[in-house]
Amino acid sequence: EIALSDTRIQFKLGPVQLTSKLIDGTFPEYERVIPRDNDKALRVGKSEFSAAVARVAAISTERSRPVKLSLARDLLVLSASSPDQGTATEELDSDHVKYEAGPLEIGFQARYLNDITDQIGGEVEFRFSDGAAPTIVRDAADVSALYVLMPMRV
Repeated sequence: EIALSDTRIQFKLGPVQLTSKLIDGTFPEYERVIPRDNDKALRVGKSEFSAAVARVAAISTERSRPVKLSLARDLLVLSASSPDQGTATEELDSDHVKYEAGPLEIGFQARYLNDITDQIGGEVEFRFSDGAAPTIVRDAADVSALYVLMPMRV
């Protein structure tokens, strides 16, 4: 049974009843935040990338400290630093990385990188414009899901 008023909706199924307030407003234009000109593509194996992010992020106890991604042709170097602990660096080469654009450095919160890659099944695809612009992240095999990730200054 479904009941509807101007401000609420109610669902009843046996002994279970769910009531929710209706929201009055327009849905935001989310398409405006999705970058359109990200022409630099990185493909990297999910498990190798996630493990490398976790290893370099372990150097810092600050949750907001960025992991820097330094890209060159078929090479990805991940690094993080901490004033107390020093610097950690991981390198992923052409066995796990495909990148054919010019050199690029960009930083992201490790937690956000891992939250996104946890949702991806196989190969991760990043689409960059530059080191300061929003980045598109998606599963290379399933383009139905799209993530927009804002970089941090590194």
